[in-house]
Amino acid sequence: MKHDTQTGEAEWSLYMIRCKGGQLYTGITTHVERRLAEHQSGKGAKFLRGKGPLVLAFQRNIGSHSEALKTEAAIKKMAKADKERIISHGWPETILK
Repeated sequence: MKHDTQTGEAEWSLYMIRCKGGQLYTGITTHVERRLAEHQSGKGAKFLRGKGPLVLAFQRNIGSHSEALKTEAAIKKMAKADKERIISHGWPETILK
């Protein structure tokens, strides 16, 4: 788990998981690999249960919990095509502007 060197708080990351049927799930965590393993074992989000294999499609360090929550909400409002663009072309700096 990474910590912000200035505040000592855990650094939060946003991640997107691709399901067997192509659906994308977006979440936040302080430890992406651990969270993915939890999802793969059937723990966590009910949305992902029975939709494996699950593949980590995208991850990005965000910073604070507050910023991660805001970013997650913005991503969840996006159309799937916009999420796919983020996965294939990278993170637009205007994501929250």
